[in-house]
Amino acid sequence: MAAAGPDMTTWDRKICLIGAAGVGKTSLVRRFMEGIFSDAYLTTIGVKVDRKEVAVGADRVQLVVWDIEGETEYRSVRLRYLRGAAGYLVVVDGTRPASLDAALALQEQVADRTPAIPFLFLLNKSDLTGQWALPEPEEAALAHRGPVFRTSARTGDHVEEAFLELARRVIPPTD
Repeated sequence: MAAAGPDMTTWDRKICLIGAAGVGKTSLVRRFMEGIFSDAYLTTIGVKVDRKEVAVGADRVQLVVWDIEGETEYRSVRLRYLRGAAGYLVVVDGTRPASLDAALALQEQVADRTPAIPFLFLLNKSDLTGQWALPEPEEAALAHRGPVFRTSARTGDHVEEAFLELARRVIPPTD
């Protein structure tokens, strides 16, 4: 839905964050929404929804951000939460290579159901350079599937840029 103003349009867009449990989805949302990071870790149960308006060129985008509980071996992402989404962020913990496998499986599930919506991969925890465990070839292969951002919820590195890039991708291009 778009609301027209004299010189700008405001778009309402639902975006979702998916990934394995513990990859930092909630921390990324909190960094984006409030500009803060906390070491206090609370597991998301179900979904948490936040809103933030951002500028994209002359337009405004009201992002409705759905932080979806993480996938574990006992529970897979509730894909019904993605219904109506304009785009999504696939979050990987760069210190846990198994989270990449989970992310790829989730992204394929979403793409099978909603192949036309844009997405980005966020390789989170980039500040933990001594613990980084994603092999370079796997990161390079990931870039062939979709755009990749190395992010850190702790430091804020590339968090805002990633959300803004997705915001650009979920609205029609301007002429």
